[in-house]
Amino acid sequence: MNDNSSIKNIDNLSINTIRTLSMDAVQKANSGHPGAPMGLAPAGYVLWTKIMKHNPENPDWLDRDRFVLSGGHASMLLYSLLFLSGYGLTMDDIKNFRQMGSKTPGHPEYPHTPGVETTTGPLGQGFANAVGMAMAERHLAARFNRPGFDIVDHHTYAVCGDGDMMEGIVSEAASLAGHLGLSRLISIYDDNRISIEGGTGITFTEDVSARFKSYGWQVIPVDDGNDTDAIYDALVAAKAEQEKPSLIMLRTHIAFGSPNKQDSSDAHGAPLGDEEIRLTKKNLGWPENQSFYVPEEVYENFSGCITTGEESEAKWKELHLDYTKKFPELSKEWIDAVSGFLPRGWEDVIPKFTDTDGLLATRGASGRVLNAIAEKIPTLIGGSADLAPSNKTYLDSFGEFQKNSYIGRNIRFGVREHAMGAIMSGMFLHNGVRPYGGTFLVFSDYMRPSIRVAALMQLPLIYIFTHDSVAVGEDGPTHQPVEQIAALRAIPGLTVMRPADAGETADAWTQAMKNNSSPIALILSRQKLPVLKKSDSIGIFSNGAYILSDSDGKPDAILIATGSEVHIALNAKKELGKKGVSVRVVSMPSWEMFEKKSVSYRNRILPPDVQARITIEAGITMGWERYAGAGGSMIGISQFGTSAPGGDVLEKYGITSGNIVQKVLGLIKKQ
Repeated sequence: MNDNSSIKNIDNLSINTIRTLSMDAVQKANSGHPGAPMGLAPAGYVLWTKIMKHNPENPDWLDRDRFVLSGGHASMLLYSLLFLSGYGLTMDDIKNFRQMGSKTPGHPEYPHTPGVETTTGPLGQGFANAVGMAMAERHLAARFNRPGFDIVDHHTYAVCGDGDMMEGIVSEAASLAGHLGLSRLISIYDDNRISIEGGTGITFTEDVSARFKSYGWQVIPVDDGNDTDAIYDALVAAKAEQEKPSLIMLRTHIAFGSPNKQDSSDAHGAPLGDEEIRLTKKNLGWPENQSFYVPEEVYENFSGCITTGEESEAKWKELHLDYTKKFPELSKEWIDAVSGFLPRGWEDVIPKFTDTDGLLATRGASGRVLNAIAEKIPTLIGGSADLAPSNKTYLDSFGEFQKNSYIGRNIRFGVREHAMGAIMSGMFLHNGVRPYGGTFLVFSDYMRPSIRVAALMQLPLIYIFTHDSVAVGEDGPTHQPVEQIAALRAIPGLTVMRPADAGETADAWTQAMKNNSSPIALILSRQKLPVLKKSDSIGIFSNGAYILSDSDGKPDAILIATGSEVHIALNAKKELGKKGVSVRVVSMPSWEMFEKKSVSYRNRILPPDVQARITIEAGITMGWERYAGAGGSMIGISQFGTSAPGGDVLEKYGITSGNIVQKVLGLIKKQ
């Protein structure tokens, strides 16, 4: 046997090991998706063992290539590669696929499993995460690399399937990636032409190659998904491209090797069955009745990933050491960036707003704070879904992130909310940057799936949602949020902050930047608001709720409000005072922050023995009952808005001090 045939033999053994491990794990779990891992095994093998720069001994090596399995249902492909490459997974982990507490859940979860770069499963999001990773790589390279010292020099690989390609988020993200010329982004398209319902011809007949070429991508066809030489050559060509991202159109066969289920939708999302697995193994020349079998030669072959990975990282460390000596200040900035360190004094530059500043919309205050802290925090980078002038998200002094100008910190996401959210996640997951992104609150619906997965991963992203209520006015019900704040509060792990004035907005940004364990949604007004006097307040913003204006003794009623409605509550307090009613006004910018406080603090702010409570928020009242209590009432909006000046709309729907006064008097009368 010559050397070339020996290589081919070990290649085939390794590829079939991935296939059989995937089949066996899905069968043992009695659920999962065996088909895609079987078809993609050759591409995964070539990429991980011959192309990709990674070190299984250090999954977090900063200059590693990133790998994203956008079609997360094919997770056994990734777990097989992680296991065989030496990322710390054991055979027991493979055998416990999809079981409680296992390191091999049904879809990849970050940071649950070593080597998993992002949580994937909702199709298309992983592709957009990969775009974000590639953007972060280009920005950091532009900021830190110097001639002869490319300390940021890696690629991002994304594997996606037909389902990903059907999702709108892929179109959004691919369009932006092409515009930006992200040549370090390489996507392998698993073109197996099978979906859950059958052949993709029933719904998906477009020319994907032409589509991606129109986006500005290099497209490389590989007609045989089992041709490892062609796959290798395609990946090398993709890496050589300097101006465009690359899409490798890989024609594969779902459940390759299965005599009865290859190229069938039956193999997409269900075990093959014991008999079909036996026949498939026989077809592949594998021991028919042996489960979870890995030849020793395969273990030895994959051990090369550790050897080459350690060598690659060692070379990078030498380069980084020389870089540190030659560019000591830049090296310190690099360490700060990748460690997430906030520079000393960053809080000192936050504007101090007072009641002498006049009227100021919270979106305007946010823009001022953002620009101030951006001067001190160089990792802060972001933009808006084509609404920067309205969201006040533009960084005045830091240029635009564009093709061949990746040093800029203003990202023009375009009208691509869903992709923006997932790209932000990818950027943060890459490490070295702190992303933010803005749009109108009503359009948070478009990016909600990305927010949800970011919350699942506990990523400290900052979402800026302006035009926060029906007070938007003339734009009408299509642009007037009603249910969106409640919908955001319903996402586990997302912290929603709705500041009442410029001062609370500055506090909100302070909390957002200090936070490192959850995404933050800042809900901001378009309309201008007075700056509140807080000299007599009890509690602070970081408590989530505090007493803004109190009564002399025990209050007859408590008004609890957020955002611009806090000012309406203060006006109602004055009117009620004239009628001899003692009122406490509580500003509650964040339910989530308030619920983390002690019971004693929460009872201090909302005494259980004060039953007359009114909650006021210009949106649906869902959830407010926990604070209104059995003896209280809720003022909100339970229908879509209307096109009219903002003040008129608020009046129409009862978000007025007069309505609050009547509600309070009614509650007191009942007591």
